[in-house]
Amino acid sequence: MLLSKLSNLDGASGDEGEVRRFIHERIKEYVNTIEVDPLGNLICFKKGRKKGPLILILAHMDEVGFMITGKRQDGTLKFSKVGGIDTRVILAKTLRIGRKKIKGVIGVKPIHLLDEEETNKIPKIEDLYIDIGAKSDKEVKDIDIGDFAYFDTNFEKTSTGIVKGKAFDDRIGCSLILDIVKGKFNFPFYAVFTTQEEIGLRGARVIGNRIKPDYAIVLEGTAAGDFPSKKDIARTPLLGKGPALTVIDKSMIADRDLLQRIIGIAKRKSIPYQIKQAGIGGTDAGRIQISQRGVKCGVIAVPARYIHSPASLMSVNDYNNTLKLAVSVLKDLG
Repeated sequence: MLLSKLSNLDGASGDEGEVRRFIHERIKEYVNTIEVDPLGNLICFKKGRKKGPLILILAHMDEVGFMITGKRQDGTLKFSKVGGIDTRVILAKTLRIGRKKIKGVIGVKPIHLLDEEETNKIPKIEDLYIDIGAKSDKEVKDIDIGDFAYFDTNFEKTSTGIVKGKAFDDRIGCSLILDIVKGKFNFPFYAVFTTQEEIGLRGARVIGNRIKPDYAIVLEGTAAGDFPSKKDIARTPLLGKGPALTVIDKSMIADRDLLQRIIGIAKRKSIPYQIKQAGIGGTDAGRIQISQRGVKCGVIAVPARYIHSPASLMSVNDYNNTLKLAVSVLKDLG
């Protein structure tokens, strides 16, 4: 599956070029026009023989990552987060840095050197550093301030139908669109890959006003909830239970008519689905929905454990069912 290659690419918010080039090369034979706007959004249009509502399917190319912000005299690097990353998951993790993908490790004091007070505290990001093995700042020649750094994680398959990789939010959505556009459709639609979603849904901010769709379907990789927790805390969505549909999150309230239409299609097609835990996260739909005079938006997502971390887990069955549902919804709207 294309997700294996997309996951291994590096593309944080503002550094999506590697991902954009990969998608451009693989989508060009299936669409009629391709354009890159000033924000770096990749805008593709697929013609159809019939007229109908203008439909947009959308996913974001960027992932969370890090940026180099300084070089210390001892050869270690200062850095900051790009997007929402929990400091707890980055300690002692391996990174690849800059265009030459130089390996480094996020430095943290070993536990046997900590005093009792330090043991009970999570280090602050400003107390951490990246160690590339340099002895002084003069040895750091191939890394510049402003370079990006990424989790050094490679895509892997398991024998249980689960895959592991980084950047599943939202290379899953990018992979789904690349699979969708290979099909034959009688109606025209836009397939758009946005930038800078992880730092404020920025790429999507201009897309709704530019394309002016009647319907928008956002395809995402969303946080799964099936990990140990208190019994009174909602644990949806779950791996293996099908695509997750959004009712409400921090960025929008889904159009109820469109949501019920999607649910109806899933039931008719016998596609398993689940409802995403309310009020969690946000997507590009939050910007598309309030563009121009308003757009009917829906979000269909593949659950993935541990998003925004060095490694996520996803069910291949969930991916396939999400693809089936997305294609069915697209044809129904068209």
